[in-house]
Amino acid sequence: MPSALTPPLPRLNAIVDADAAARAGWLPLDLARAFVDGGARFLQVRAKTMAGGPLLDLASAIVEAAHGAGALVIVNDRADIARLAHADGVHVGQDDLSPAAVRIVAGVDTIVGLSAHTEEQVVRAVAEPVSYVAIGPVFGTYTKVTGYGQIGLDRVRAAARHTSARGLPLVAIGGITLENAASVLDAGASCVAVISDLLATGDPEKRTREYLRTLACLHPRQARG
Repeated sequence: MPSALTPPLPRLNAIVDADAAARAGWLPLDLARAFVDGGARFLQVRAKTMAGGPLLDLASAIVEAAHGAGALVIVNDRADIARLAHADGVHVGQDDLSPAAVRIVAGVDTIVGLSAHTEEQVVRAVAEPVSYVAIGPVFGTYTKVTGYGQIGLDRVRAAARHTSARGLPLVAIGGITLENAASVLDAGASCVAVISDLLATGDPEKRTREYLRTLACLHPRQARG
C-alpha cells in the first residue's frame, strides 16, 4: 500500500532522460529547469549510463531547482542517489531493488514507483509497498527499451482495474504524445510519463505548458501539474 505521506501525483511526469537530452542538444539540468519553468511538478531523473558521482551532482541540482518551485523529483533505479540528493522518491524496474529494499535505503516515506509490463506483473506490483505502478510501453517507443512490445490501451484498462482496487495511481509510459495523452487517461491512467515528445518541438518549456493545458482540460478537478 502507498505511504500515508505520499502526495497525489500530478498528471504529467516529465522525465529528464540524460541520453535523450543529449540527442536533443540539452544539458539535463537545463532541461529539468525548462520543465519546471513550464509548470511541471513531477520530474524523474533518468541516466542509465552515468557514473554515481556525476549522477549525484545532477540529481542534487535538479532537486534544488525543482523543490524551489514545489515540484517532486524521483530518481530512476538508484535509491542511494535519491536519498543522498534529498529526492522525493525512486522509480524501479522489474530487475532492480525491490520496493521494500528501496524503502530501507531511501526512507520508509519515500515515493516508490514500480514498472510493470504484463497483467501478471501488475498483480504482483500492487501487493508490494509501492506508491504507484507504471505500465508500458503503451505505444511504440525507441527511448525506453524494456524488452516488451507495445501493450496498447486495453492493457492500460486492465492495469487500472488492479491499481484502483488498491487505491494506487497508475502511471503510463511509452510513445505518449500530446495527441494521444487523452486516450491514455481515458483508459484509466492517473498520470502520463513523457520523454521524447517533450523534446519534439525544440521548446520543452512551451511543450510542457501545452501538456498541462491539455491535461487540465481533460481533468480540470484533478490536474495539478
